[in-house]
Amino acid sequence: MKKDNSPASFGAGQPGHSVRLAVSDLSVLNLSPVTLVLHAGQCAVLEGPSGSGKSLLLRAIADLDPASGAVALDGEDRGALSGPEWRRQVRYFSAEPGWWSERVGDHFTPSDEVSDLLDAFGLPADAMDWTVERASTGEKQRLALVRGMADRPKVLLLDEPTSALDDATAKAVEQQLLARIRGDGAAAIIVTHDEAQAIRIAQRRLAIQDGAVIEVAS
Repeated sequence: MKKDNSPASFGAGQPGHSVRLAVSDLSVLNLSPVTLVLHAGQCAVLEGPSGSGKSLLLRAIADLDPASGAVALDGEDRGALSGPEWRRQVRYFSAEPGWWSERVGDHFTPSDEVSDLLDAFGLPADAMDWTVERASTGEKQRLALVRGMADRPKVLLLDEPTSALDDATAKAVEQQLLARIRGDGAAAIIVTHDEAQAIRIAQRRLAIQDGAVIEVAS
């Protein structure tokens, strides 16, 4: 693997596919201004040491933390949408998902999509009747994916979504994630510390190095 030490290009992506997410000169604490584009159906991974700013960048794109610069979805500037509507379409998935009710099902609106996603991620239908406490860390990660993907956001910002899963389950989840990203024409940035996972899933590899987001060439 070799690294291109130039900043991630604003125009890089997949020719022939529409631009889904455009980030221009986004200034985040301790990071150089970030400029990049993601196209519909594209999955990028973001790598870098712990504490380098990966989560901060995703949260800034999702408008969860303050940051200067421009971010656009399908050519529409973030400022044209309310915060809740932006975060519905540009969704951040925390490495440690939050739960606000004792029962798992209270966090969901029942739908065929929820049922399909439960099955896709290897979870039983009766998981809706579990208590949150009963679910393992890995099951909570998968439940959070179901919760966040059920209404088909256009951009998925995934912070180590399989870190608590065994290798076989992680690979199965990856396949389902990629299938849905491509099928929906969504775009995704997935934070990972797993080199093998990055190789498996990335159409594009980004890394934070010395405070800058750079392209990583295989």
